[in-house]
Amino acid sequence: MFTTPHWMTRFTDRIRALDAELIAIAVVYFVQGALGLSQLAVSFFLKDELHLSPAETASLVGIAMLPWTVKPIYGLISDGLPLWGYHRRPYLILSGALGCLGWWLMAFRVHSSALAVVAIALGSLGIACADAIIDALVVQKARAESAGDAGSLQSFGWVWLSVGAIASSWLSGYLLEQLGARGVFTITGFLPLFVAFAALMISDPRLPPEHPLGQSLRENFRQLKHAFTDRQILLPVAFMFLWQATPASDSAFFYFTTNELGFSPEFLGTVRFVTSIAGLFGVWLFQTYLKNVPLRKIFTWTTIVATLLGLTSLILINHWNRAMGISDRWFSLGDSVILTVAGRIAFMPVLVLAARLCPKGIEATLFALVMSAINVSALISYQLGAGLTYILGVTEENFSNLWLLVLISNLSSLLPLPLVQWLPEQSPTTPEPEPVKVEEMVQV
Repeated sequence: MFTTPHWMTRFTDRIRALDAELIAIAVVYFVQGALGLSQLAVSFFLKDELHLSPAETASLVGIAMLPWTVKPIYGLISDGLPLWGYHRRPYLILSGALGCLGWWLMAFRVHSSALAVVAIALGSLGIACADAIIDALVVQKARAESAGDAGSLQSFGWVWLSVGAIASSWLSGYLLEQLGARGVFTITGFLPLFVAFAALMISDPRLPPEHPLGQSLRENFRQLKHAFTDRQILLPVAFMFLWQATPASDSAFFYFTTNELGFSPEFLGTVRFVTSIAGLFGVWLFQTYLKNVPLRKIFTWTTIVATLLGLTSLILINHWNRAMGISDRWFSLGDSVILTVAGRIAFMPVLVLAARLCPKGIEATLFALVMSAINVSALISYQLGAGLTYILGVTEENFSNLWLLVLISNLSSLLPLPLVQWLPEQSPTTPEPEPVKVEEMVQV
């Protein structure tokens, strides 16, 4: 007899009892996922219109991620420097405006790689700032959850992010073929407007004129400094940084799939659609079966499995799949789905643990700082990948060393595993994580 999983019951309960703030959270996460509508368009625009090489594309994408690496600044400003007496609403409205500006610049003004960096960065800045603000609301609500319900609000956000990603990926390839990259950018520019509308739905009491802004900001700095001298916060963040900061081969592989294998935008959109659903399935697997599994075990096994699965790309690069009677398209689709599920399972406990470690009063700042460390490591990952791509001579036409790039990128992800003991030993849903003991740390 089928029993409804607890997390699904909690999710449906939230749907039935949606308050204004939950709607705002759902809207911002949905928009964040839906902005994936432009992902394929950006890749093809950089490759076909600006004629950038794989190494240049990887480097540019990494630079455009810079707004995500300073998320603590948005949280710190939001927590300590209200605008017109409000902590959240004005920042969400400004975020929506910046997002619109960035994507409409891409649609109508960008004709060089330098301006493309500026425009993409503006779009990233808008959604990154909105994400920091809405993360604060998530953390505030998550702190009120019981241990048994821990993670349900994070899953609620990830579900809506996945819904947005699914909706956009369904259309991304088709719209790219029909309207071109600039047409997709034009449509994408309307999405951040919903972030501005979401600002009207959150609870944001106006502070009195005599509210000591400077004192509040200084207090946030003091609490933040104290929090990051705590080993149970510092060590997990350090591990996450190292875990993510390994070379990436995504950009070079994109050129291989389009130039060598001839994958069309519509097919790549289909791949994104299926992997978005797979990501939602990964959330379900985590909440149903894995949320009580110790963090160390989750990270260790998902990293090993993801590395082994990532090496299957070598089969596609060397066309061995054809000898097995499997077409390039079917092999690529299956590989992407499995990797997405493994990646989502690995990332969910990070969100839950980060939320529960945030001290009251600096939720936006500290949670953003944890996520920012991960984003900085992702930027480093792209730049290392760009450097390796250049050194190995992988270009838009030469893929002879792509197998080596993929091999190095995947095997390097195993390097941080000896430091896995920096993570708390208990599961991510334990209400009060115990400090990491010195004797449990890896001896370097």
